Amino acid sequence: MRLLLDTHVLLSLLFEDGRLSAPAHKTMERPDAQLIISVVSVWEIAIKRSIGKLQAPDNVIERIDEAGARILAITPQHAHATGELPLHHRDPFDRLLIAQAQLEGCAIVTGDLAFSAYDVPVVW
Repeated sequence: MRLLLDTHVLLSLLFEDGRLSAPAHKTMERPDAQLIISVVSVWEIAIKRSIGKLQAPDNVIERIDEAGARILAITPQHAHATGELPLHHRDPFDRLLIAQAQLEGCAIVTGDLAFSAYDVPVVW
């Protein structure tokens, strides 16, 4: 099972803040779960850290590697697909995650209810 983690889920996983739902945590621990982190999440964390909206250590990439997650690059097809999505969600980071999940055949692990309005499996 390919699981694309929303940024808040990534932060919860890496910094063990206990905010993951029990079903999301259980799904992510399945033996067949492949955890995937989009570059957009790394980008979002870096931006929010730099403007003071987020407290997070600067070793996010190292922690992703230690967690055994795969990093998903942003392709031109991913970027283009964001423009084809209905405007249920206006956050550009989240729209890119949705497009990536659709194109890559992933479920998204997120607590953001707006993701459910799109044609993508949501785990929470």
